[in-house]
Amino acid sequence: MNIALIGYGRMGHEIESIAINRGHTLKLVVDKDNKSDLNEAKTKGIDVAIEFTTPETAFENVIKCLKMKIPVVCGTTGWLRDYDKAVSVCIENGISFIHSSNFSIGVNILFRLNSLLAKQMSHYSNYRPFIEEIHHVKKIDAPSGTAIMLAKGIAQQHPEYNGWGFENDRKDKQIPVRSVREGMIPGTHTIVWDSEIDTISLKHEAKSRKGLALGAVVAAEYIHTRKGIFTMDDVLGF
Repeated sequence: MNIALIGYGRMGHEIESIAINRGHTLKLVVDKDNKSDLNEAKTKGIDVAIEFTTPETAFENVIKCLKMKIPVVCGTTGWLRDYDKAVSVCIENGISFIHSSNFSIGVNILFRLNSLLAKQMSHYSNYRPFIEEIHHVKKIDAPSGTAIMLAKGIAQQHPEYNGWGFENDRKDKQIPVRSVREGMIPGTHTIVWDSEIDTISLKHEAKSRKGLALGAVVAAEYIHTRKGIFTMDDVLGF
């Protein structure tokens, strides 16, 4: 594939390395200093765009690519209030789009396990859920998109919950979430179901950004010949 990489920070460099190792070509790299290169002339021959930037710029980047009929893999979080608009533009242009709060294959297995456990726990009201996410100090959004997805997964399977709230500022029927920002931790997510008798927990601890980068490239390989809106469940065959 010929890839346009939008965002060339730490994640961008990881994606570059993995994409090249898998036999792909980075035909275009767009960062904050050359935003104008995301245009028809410079993107000619691009098979797919992989976007990892900031909440403030992601939506514009995604829309530009979709309107140029370039499939988009987007891993930026914090902009999903405009997600439905991106979906509409994708459908209008007959192209493909996938967004995930976390492209790590391991985390997406966690999503599936979280959903299954929440469904089982809906039969046992004495257990109460709690989510903790820990990330490096430079992460902008809180809670993480992954933590929000985990909370949504619980709410979809458990009738006692309808959303999430920060642990010290939540309403009834909301799952408490704790966000911690410290050091250079790539990302740790823990789901705890606690009762007076015992505690059950699921935990994913990223060792580096390589898992995210690999998942993003695998997603790009999956969508670049397809049309429609996809999720990592589609990519992984869940």
